[in-house]
Amino acid sequence: MGDQIARAEDFEKKAEKKLSGWGLFGSKYEDAADLFDKAANSFKLGKSWDKAGSTYVKLANCHLKLESKHEAAQAYVDAAHCYKKSSINEAISCLEQAVNMFCEIGRLSMAARYFKEIAELYESEQNIEQAIVYFEKSADFFQNEEVTTSANQCKQKVAQFAAQLEQYQKSIEIYEEIARQSLNNNLLKYGVKGHLLNAGICQLCKGDVVAITNALERYQELDPTFSGTREYKLLADIASALDEEDVAKFTDVVKEFDSMTPLDSWKTTLLLRVKEKLKAKELEEDDLT
Repeated sequence: MGDQIARAEDFEKKAEKKLSGWGLFGSKYEDAADLFDKAANSFKLGKSWDKAGSTYVKLANCHLKLESKHEAAQAYVDAAHCYKKSSINEAISCLEQAVNMFCEIGRLSMAARYFKEIAELYESEQNIEQAIVYFEKSADFFQNEEVTTSANQCKQKVAQFAAQLEQYQKSIEIYEEIARQSLNNNLLKYGVKGHLLNAGICQLCKGDVVAITNALERYQELDPTFSGTREYKLLADIASALDEEDVAKFTDVVKEFDSMTPLDSWKTTLLLRVKEKLKAKELEEDDLT
């Protein structure tokens, strides 16, 4: 490992020397780029991630001098992948540089891909607000390139995080839109009930029984098979428990569904919010009597 770092430093010194020396403009930067590439690879093999990252940035700058924007963007991506192991902020900064360059040269699908990667880095840091911003950007770019599956994956992430931040209406609109799109696609049809369930749970979080009932009617019109599903029954039974302000009924309904189809942590978290609101209402009623 030490040998690799020594080799890397040697390549880097030679590259810096090329840049500071005389020579034809083009060949000087081409030679330096070749040496920076070798240096970065050796730093990677030596697991010196910070140095590998900063060397890839130097490589990107050489490519920019040569007006090779695609190669420069790729070098920034390589830098980001090294920085991921040492500094998430540096990784994000490098990916943003790469995205800007991919946009400039019209490689929008690459831009979409790296917007998504930035979003995932923010997600790993629990920075949900920024994750939403970048998943939205990625979804827009994927949509423009007609990569609908990837666009929908990003939109679902936005909906999931928006609900966590209690932006329920935003989540509802996304899930309903994906459900509508999926109905016209034989491969995606089977997922419609899941999207409508997610939208319905967000409706429940808003706590408006009339709005929930109206939404369930709309979902039936959208997909006539939905009313025969366990997902529909769960939403309708919870709406009924809310209307009756019956915590025990709510608990039984959720428990029964969960025993057949285990609820994931996102649904569980939101349903607990609904239950807490219901409990608070019940206590209010008790105080009044």
